[in-house]
Formats: sequence, structure tokens, C-alpha cells
Amino acid sequence: MSELKIGFLGCGSMGECIMAGLLKAKALGPENTFICNRSASTNERLVSLYQVKSVSAVELAEKSDIIMLGVKPYGIVPVLETIKEKITPSKLVVSMAAGVPIATIENHCPPKTKVVRVMPNIPSYVGEGVTSISGNSAVTPDDEAVVMKLFSAIGKSYLVAESAIHGVVGVAGSSPAYVFMFMEALSDGAVRGGIPRAQSYEMAAQAVLGAAKMLQDSGKTPSALKDMVCSPGGTTIEAVRFLEKGGMRSSIIEAMIQCMEKSKEFERMYSE
Repeated sequence: MSELKIGFLGCGSMGECIMAGLLKAKALGPENTFICNRSASTNERLVSLYQVKSVSAVELAEKSDIIMLGVKPYGIVPVLETIKEKITPSKLVVSMAAGVPIATIENHCPPKTKVVRVMPNIPSYVGEGVTSISGNSAVTPDDEAVVMKLFSAIGKSYLVAESAIHGVVGVAGSSPAYVFMFMEALSDGAVRGGIPRAQSYEMAAQAVLGAAKMLQDSGKTPSALKDMVCSPGGTTIEAVRFLEKGGMRSSIIEAMIQCMEKSKEFERMYSE
């Protein structure tokens, strides 16, 4: 795996996160890592920090086995038009551009180009991300395995049909924001109860982390785990009753529906 040559064309925050995770896990060697950004200062910083190679977009496409597209959605087509003559059938084109469908990328690549659309989320920064992986018909099971292994360096990765990607946006892409809001509310409540703000943040984060770990490890459903906390006539069931009265679950589902509709709107914008 470390012998793969990977080029990060547009290495912004998420691209750097993925690159750093791969280098740290030794799934990628710095001598086989190429970057290209519009900002010369960004290139200089990344070269200094990771000892990777800064090259032109065309050289990156020519030298890389995997071309990782990290440019903004509106920049995908111009970038592909610049490098398409260097894209051969053996290369993988992996796009992180939100809202840009595989078909649009295919339209600006040579025929039978292997295209993979991925969606990592922000906890990838701490190695606990969720990444969905969707490939076109040219992508083989071996190709999928390579991409899965790469993104497993920054969390967990899942093969998902492209048609289901809007659900991924709702449950993983945007959900960290919902969880941060929930933890902020927990902190506010704790401060109301006399806990210092800094300590309340630590307690809220640990409580959410522990609850997530229980769901991952116990094999129980969220409902069963909730019932474990709710003693008859106790404090927790009273809090649950109040949350249900306020429509907590319905509000979350409705928020996800709105999120998914917005994702579909973006995809329509970038469809050809």
C-alpha cells in the first residue's frame, strides 16, 4: 500500500487531514505523495511539514496512481479539463467534492476512467471519521478495497450506492454539528446546575463518547441502552419524558430531511 503514488489536487483542510492520516499510518510514503494547490504558501507549508512533493497539476496527474480531487465543487470541471490527457485507465480518480456526481466527473475524463466519489466527515481530523465510498462501473472490487483501506486510516469507511449518498450527508456528514449543538446544550444545563463551564464541556464530551462506545461495542440498540439508564420513577425517565414532549426525535428526523434535500439541490447544480 505504501508504494502507491497518491496526488492531492487541492489539498485543503480535509485533504491535509487525509494525507496526514495516511502518512502517520504509513499507508503512504512522503516520497510517493504529491500535492498541488493554488496557494504557494500552502504548498510550502505542506512540503515543510510532511516532506511531500509539490508539483504542477499535470505532473501530479501523470505521476499518481490515485488522483485525489480536493478542490471546491465549482473547480472540479476546470481541473479535470487541465489534467484529463494524463488520466489513464489504470489510475483512480477519487473526488471529495460535495455535490458533484460521478457522471459529471466522467464527462470530463477519458472513457472508462475509474471514478470514486467519497464523503469524509470532520471527525476524520482525529482519526474517528466516517467516509462513504461510491464507485462507477469501471471500479473493480480490488479498487474499492484499496480506497476502503486508505480511508480506514482516518476512521471507518463504508461502500454506499451513489444514490444513497444524501442519506450519508444527513447521518454522518452533517451530524457532527447536531452533536456539537447537543453537547453545548448539555454544558449550558450543567452550568445552570452549578458546574464550571470548562468542566461541563469535558463531562458532556465524555458522556457522549462513552454512550457512542457502548452502542458500538454492546450489540444493543439505542432504545435498549436508553432503557438501561431509565430507572422506574427516576430522574432520567423524567428528562426523557420532557424531551419527547418537545419533539426531540421528530425534530432531528425533520432536520435530516431538510439536510438531505439541500444535498440533492447541490447535486442538481453540478449535474450535467
